[in-house]
Amino acid sequence: MTSRRTFLVLSGLSALAAAGCGTASGSGIRNTTTLRYQGSAGAVTPPELAAALGFLDGLKLDWVGNTISGPQDIQSAASGQTDFGGAFNGAVVKLAARKAPIKAVVSYYGSDKYAYSGFYVTEKSAIRSPRDLIGKKVGMNTLGAHHEAMLDIYLKKSGLSRAEAEQVERIVIPPVNTEQSLRQRQIDVAVLGGILRDKALATGGVRKLFSDFDLRGPFSAGTLVLTERFIKQNPETVRTFVTGVGRALDWSRTTPRAEVVARMTEIVAKRKRNESPDALAFWRSYGVSAPGGRIAEQELSVWADWLTERGDITSGQVSVPDLFTNEFNTNRAKEGS
Repeated sequence: MTSRRTFLVLSGLSALAAAGCGTASGSGIRNTTTLRYQGSAGAVTPPELAAALGFLDGLKLDWVGNTISGPQDIQSAASGQTDFGGAFNGAVVKLAARKAPIKAVVSYYGSDKYAYSGFYVTEKSAIRSPRDLIGKKVGMNTLGAHHEAMLDIYLKKSGLSRAEAEQVERIVIPPVNTEQSLRQRQIDVAVLGGILRDKALATGGVRKLFSDFDLRGPFSAGTLVLTERFIKQNPETVRTFVTGVGRALDWSRTTPRAEVVARMTEIVAKRKRNESPDALAFWRSYGVSAPGGRIAEQELSVWADWLTERGDITSGQVSVPDLFTNEFNTNRAKEGS
């Protein structure tokens, strides 16, 4: 796996010109039946679940390795190293601002009362309010993505100026080391989600300062993207893929949790990637509340505004309506979930 991932990284620039696997343009005919992608160790992504449930109608997924970085994942898709990737919507906007020919096609993760990322401090920490964060260290998995955006929104809503917010130090820490770093006082605040959050709470000695769900309520936070060229050359493949992923999201939301976890555990066992399925016992939700994973413009525009305020992009640099499409999602748009 390592040698293959190394090859993919080294060949990224040359692959950019050849992004997309099809040979015909806009024919309405499926040009490829295999989609290359990156997964996540010990987890089952919505596309993987869709494939296992038979929702991809014969499409096959070709796993090329794992990633813990959304920005890296969509860069791989943009350069043709993989056929699709997923990331926080702010990262999608930022990559599009760099003229990457990508388009978001379906949501794949978000925040709800079960799936959320919290900002935690030790129980005895003196940090009680946003202003207490000035001069403190916040540990998160990557910069310029979901967690940093939530921190900025929290500080801004609490009245801190940009200059004051910049005094809050953001530290990149691998997710598996974040809780330990907090307890050893190497950082003052730890961003924890999923099993890492639940294990920390079960151990005790930590308390929540705020969460993304506290800030915004339920929302879809990340989308899967493909290149515009791939979409043009493989429209029926894209339609099958997007619709299948949307069905899998709906299935996960309406099926008893125990059954979902059992199916995911079976998937991990069958793929034989030398990984532990233990984290799946803590799975609760993908956090996507929109039926079929359909994308709302506001889910991208809010991050375009955030990036503009940060100075990462200029006003009008990205046309949000052109950045996503629900055209290939045949799951019915309806109220409720």
